Amino acid sequence: MIESGLSKPKNKLVMWWDSLTVMSRILAIALVAPLAVLNAWAFANIFAYFRSLLVVVLFASLLSFLLNYPVSWLEKRGLGRTVAAILVFLLALVLLLVAGVTLVPLALSQAQQLVARLPEWFDSAQRQLLGLDQYFESLGWPVNLDGLILQINNRLKEQLQFIAGRILNLTLDVAVFTAAKVLDVLLTVISMFYLLQHGYEVWDSLVGWLPDQVQQPFSRTVSRSFQNYFIGQIIVSSCVAFGLVSIFLVLKIPFGLLFGLIVGLMALVPFGCSAGIILVTFLTALRDIGGAAQVLAVSVVVQQIVENGIAPKVLGSVTGLNPFWVFIAILTGARVGGLLGVIIAIPMAVVIKEALETVRSVRKSGIEELEDSTDGSSLLHFLSTDVMESSSETGAISPTLQSESPVT
Repeated sequence: MIESGLSKPKNKLVMWWDSLTVMSRILAIALVAPLAVLNAWAFANIFAYFRSLLVVVLFASLLSFLLNYPVSWLEKRGLGRTVAAILVFLLALVLLLVAGVTLVPLALSQAQQLVARLPEWFDSAQRQLLGLDQYFESLGWPVNLDGLILQINNRLKEQLQFIAGRILNLTLDVAVFTAAKVLDVLLTVISMFYLLQHGYEVWDSLVGWLPDQVQQPFSRTVSRSFQNYFIGQIIVSSCVAFGLVSIFLVLKIPFGLLFGLIVGLMALVPFGCSAGIILVTFLTALRDIGGAAQVLAVSVVVQQIVENGIAPKVLGSVTGLNPFWVFIAILTGARVGGLLGVIIAIPMAVVIKEALETVRSVRKSGIEELEDSTDGSSLLHFLSTDVMESSSETGAISPTLQSESPVT
């Protein structure tokens, strides 16, 4: 009866960690850190070797994960899983085809025109800087823009043209379908359709390798993290792209469709919207500073409306991560998996954060239970047990404890 008030025995690993001194813990972490780096390096090499296959599987998994929500919604309305999956799958294909026929050719055409007109825009930027330099001279201000003009004429011009050319080549390379790309697209489509129908079975088989007490919390955490992040970012990105493209076309901003889509696509990644606005404003400033001011003002207003008006209602608290750790997660994902790593870096960081917080809370609750169990009668039980054990070694038991011990 007395033992029912005792706390559960602690895990051996936790007991070993608690027995270490501060210096021993630091030494243990220092020894584990190189192993973690080595594992990350090995994972990066394995990912690079199987990159094509993993990209197909991960991309199909992400698409099926996002499309699973309309499928589940249709299931709740009485449709079967197979019928709902077929309807959502066909609707997604139609939307992709419509976008591929309308927006993609226009964006590619504007990208080609932009690269062709960049030298002309650089000359315009040089003339604007010369005029600004002369204006400062007339005012008697000690400002000299000769160095900046020289940089634009030489290094900056070459670098921006090189970057624009690479982006254009990459875009054209993606748009031109080779046999390998057609095969990858077909494999992605087939995998996505299969996962829409049997995704739960695949997920249960993978999660089944985890301990029983971890399976349900892990599934909820992964589902919530990926759902909040991807659906929220897609909605925010779509709102930004639609708002900017509409306003740029009304204001007759050059390459308004391309610039709006660039900012919208970059908004899929945290901090990407601000980086896209800076890039588009800079490119517009090469041609016309007044137009760049309009682009900057409109972009900032749309960004603030979306991030402060729409995003909180759609996302809520999406990640709960500090912006510093969001930035580190993005850099790590880009280093390990490239663009795909950047896409999944934030939800994976959220899953790791939730797992660490769960471990810390379990460990803290275990310590509190142990402290509570050492109060009152449990403390008397521990003391009496220690005295009885020490007396039994000498062959005698204290008369006081013997008379007060309960009868069983």
